[in-house]
Amino acid sequence: MNASPSHRPHPAEWTETQSLLPSAERDLPAGRHQFHKEQMMAQIHEDLHTSSRTSATSPVAPVKRSNPFLRRTVLLPAAAFALAGAVAGGLALTGGGTDGGRTALATGPALTTTIGAADAKGAPQLLDRISLAAADTSTPTPHKGQYIYIASKVADSYIKTVGGKSEAVSDELHSRQVWNSLDGRDGWLIEAGQTSDEGITLKSDTPFSGAYNALAALPTDPDALLRRIYRASDANRDPEVPRDQAAFVAIGDLLFESYPPAEVGAALYKAAAKIPGVVSVNDAVDATGRHGVAIARENDGERTEWIFDKKTLRFLGERIVVVKATAGNPLKVGTVTHTSAITERAVVDAAKQVPGQAS
Repeated sequence: MNASPSHRPHPAEWTETQSLLPSAERDLPAGRHQFHKEQMMAQIHEDLHTSSRTSATSPVAPVKRSNPFLRRTVLLPAAAFALAGAVAGGLALTGGGTDGGRTALATGPALTTTIGAADAKGAPQLLDRISLAAADTSTPTPHKGQYIYIASKVADSYIKTVGGKSEAVSDELHSRQVWNSLDGRDGWLIEAGQTSDEGITLKSDTPFSGAYNALAALPTDPDALLRRIYRASDANRDPEVPRDQAAFVAIGDLLFESYPPAEVGAALYKAAAKIPGVVSVNDAVDATGRHGVAIARENDGERTEWIFDKKTLRFLGERIVVVKATAGNPLKVGTVTHTSAITERAVVDAAKQVPGQAS
């Protein structure tokens, strides 16, 4: 979400994660570990709890520091996942082994794209428009006992090493369905090639930090929200990860497989506008081929892009593109190391219930 001796870890890898990763004859997908957010976001929620202990209205309970052994985007969205048991049971949740489902998904050459033009001056205005659109979004308010359902399509490109020979390959674009309870302590995941057809549980005592209740407790003042993110980042990030990049990817994680209240979503976009190095991109394509505009930030030769519909400014998905050759990244410029597309977000009454289906 490990690495062979010929491939140095990506700069955004957490050092404690490296020690947990199993060895395998497959190099890390470039950028795959760029989004380890759990320690950061757990700290944010801990800070929020600490600052509101005297408030009788605070819905946030202390959040334990979770195991950072997580996958990003293809990664399991639940900080609450009982990872140790899952790994012991043989589930290749990080895509680390050649026999754990990832190789079976590799269907061809690495995904490539035309790189859109970036505009640093255009980002604040675009994010302001996106924030206004998010604030005007009318979505059902979930109630206790319900679940947030997110359906998406995802794929990755990476370097695979077999018998001493390395090549750039891509996953087959595949479906992913996630259910999370509002408190982030229960859920279910079904992902083609990663889980069985029935899926796996996300139940745990440690809540998912992107859960609805946790998001609803975040500050809606963009400056206060960004201060929380930076403070948590400074306390937990790998020293090689620039703090501005850590803040950007933390916000991106909260936008993908989540269902933030409208005012929180708007605040996250306004906070992103205050991060140095954020740019707008005139054209980007999500995993299902939908073209849009993007908000992006480059780090270590890779550009992380949040993609939005050009007319409605609705969040479509995310991709990571190699935009500059670097010594530590063997993938060519134009390679899409990760692509995703949100196909449905909904509130349902039970885990494993599909929208429109009776509970």
